[in-house]
This record gives sequence, C-alpha cells and structure tokens, in this order.
Amino acid sequence: MNIIQKLDTLAEYQAQRAYLELKKQELIDAVLTAEIKAKLADIDAEFSVQLASAETAIASIESEIKADVITAGATCKGANLQAVYTKGRITWDTKALDGYAAAHPEIQPFRKEGSPSVSIRKV
Repeated sequence: MNIIQKLDTLAEYQAQRAYLELKKQELIDAVLTAEIKAKLADIDAEFSVQLASAETAIASIESEIKADVITAGATCKGANLQAVYTKGRITWDTKALDGYAAAHPEIQPFRKEGSPSVSIRKV
C-alpha cells in the first residue's frame, strides 16, 4: 500500500470513528428524558460561571509562573507541578552558511542534520 492509499485509509478510519461517536451520542440522547436533559442543562449552567472563573485564575497564574521562571532562568518544582525552563533555541541562516561552507569546507564537520519528522494534518 503506498502513502496516498494509507492516508486515504487513515481518513476512512477517522470518519468511522466520528460516525461511531455520533451514533453513541444519539443512543445516549434517546435514553435521556426531557426532564433529565433539563436537569443536566441546569447543572451545566450552575457550574459554567465557576468554571470560567477557575479558567481565568489558571490562565493568570500560569502566565505569572512562566514570566517568573523566564526571569529566574531555571526550572522550578512544586509539590505537584513543575515549570520547566528551556533556554531559547539558537538558529542560524542555513542558506547563508551553506554558501559559506562551499567556500570554506573545513566547517562541514560541524554541520549536523536532524532526522525528518512527519505530522498528519487535515487537508
């Protein structure tokens, strides 16, 4: 099977999964009475404001932690979470350096090339 056929097969599997999830939800909805659905909606409404407040607090403290860790320049570990500091990546102008390496082959041993990677995205 070639790559295009495999991608098409993957898309079919994903469509099957989506269909099964839809059918499952339809069966769940068929079992739920109007009264239960109304109660579930009330529960969602009751917690929506509290959840939104919690999300705002989380986003705020995460932002503060990230800023503090960047300022400290070091990883910090709490009882349950840690904020991992990663220094900025160093990048080079590869096109310019390849041109320079053509004129100065002695720098070639310092050139490293990583492994290729693949991400699958929707078209």
